[in-house]
Amino acid sequence: MLLGSLMVMPAAAGAPDPPEWTQPIAPFHLIGPIDYVGSKGIAAYLIHTSMGAILIDGTMEANADMVRRNIETMGVPIREVKWIVVTHAHFDHAGAVAALAKMSGAQVVAGAGDVEALERGGSPGEVLYTPTPYPPVHVDKPIHDHDWLVSGDRALVAHSTPGHTPGCTSWAMFVPYETRNVRVVFPCSVTVAGNRLVGNTTYPGIVADFRKSFDTLGALKADVVLPAHPEIADVIGRAQRGELIDPALLGQIVAQSRVDFEAELQRQSKAK
Repeated sequence: MLLGSLMVMPAAAGAPDPPEWTQPIAPFHLIGPIDYVGSKGIAAYLIHTSMGAILIDGTMEANADMVRRNIETMGVPIREVKWIVVTHAHFDHAGAVAALAKMSGAQVVAGAGDVEALERGGSPGEVLYTPTPYPPVHVDKPIHDHDWLVSGDRALVAHSTPGHTPGCTSWAMFVPYETRNVRVVFPCSVTVAGNRLVGNTTYPGIVADFRKSFDTLGALKADVVLPAHPEIADVIGRAQRGELIDPALLGQIVAQSRVDFEAELQRQSKAK
């Protein structure tokens, strides 16, 4: 994993987004039925099922055609994508979803707490930066804690992990690996990333939600961790080295995120 702060910050108002967020890379297989089809800096995961495919996140609006090409390179015609799962309502993960849903005809799934933000194409809650808008996304299936998404021979379970956004949702599934099944977790972000923690009138429960989500993710067993920002778990490097299996990784990420959160909460409290 990447040691030190795991804080993933949006670009400051007027500043360019990190170039890696729109930098194309060749799609590649990860484990079991899961492929990587995102950009170098923002993940999108393709899950093959016996009844079409599931796409987790769309990345940025500018990446829509790139993600489509990556999906088709991995052998899935875009119209075979039946579900698009949005982990949370931020432009860098939901920006391309409206276009990809139109291309594919897929149903869109997202945490119920993020539906309002997705459907207006904005960021939920109060933040310390100028939010970047994105094309509004119609949510076909609002999701709550422990809901299931089943497609053919694959099933994912939702874990509500709010804080980063009110509807931030992590997902878990079992996939075959060698002679056994392993658990893959797609954690929603638990970084502060510019959220207002003190005096957030539109999301007054943000601090309690973050702390509860640290507990939720910290209790999950994960053999493989596939986050929306791949560098948090060194997804690309681990895949290249054949080191995706690491049962300790999620706990390490959560522990560091908790430290970062408390430090940022203290900073904002003093600045108030």
